[in-house]
Amino acid sequence: MFRKFDLPPLWLLACLCLAWMQKSALPLGLGFGPVWADLLGGLLVGGGVLMAVLALVEMRRARTTFMPHEEPDSLVTSGVFRLSRNPIYLGDVMILAGFILFWDAVPSLVLLPIYVWLLEKRFIEPEEARLRRKFVASFRKYETQTRRWL
Repeated sequence: MFRKFDLPPLWLLACLCLAWMQKSALPLGLGFGPVWADLLGGLLVGGGVLMAVLALVEMRRARTTFMPHEEPDSLVTSGVFRLSRNPIYLGDVMILAGFILFWDAVPSLVLLPIYVWLLEKRFIEPEEARLRRKFVASFRKYETQTRRWL
């Protein structure tokens, strides 16, 4: 039952809500500077969305699932997967960082390492274990050539 709702976008939404609540209720007067924070925040959000979309297109092209708890049909190593073994999760982290900058929610920066840790423990490590079991030699080669994040 819970597994249906244990999805990275829902965890991202929860972190975004926490950052927004912090920004609204407890701004603390800290700031990055409006122009640079808006520009960098927008670039991170846009880059994160683009990264995730490109990864989803590549996975669709390979006819494999993008759902984290499902068994993959193929190992995708092309496109943005040449840059990162987890481009969708990287995109999610970029989106979170971008909104934190855009909202000037400095104390919410603590959410970034928490979210990365959550993604690694709940999703990346189990996914990589499935890939390692199913695509033994191919995944070993891919793992040595491509970093987990960047």
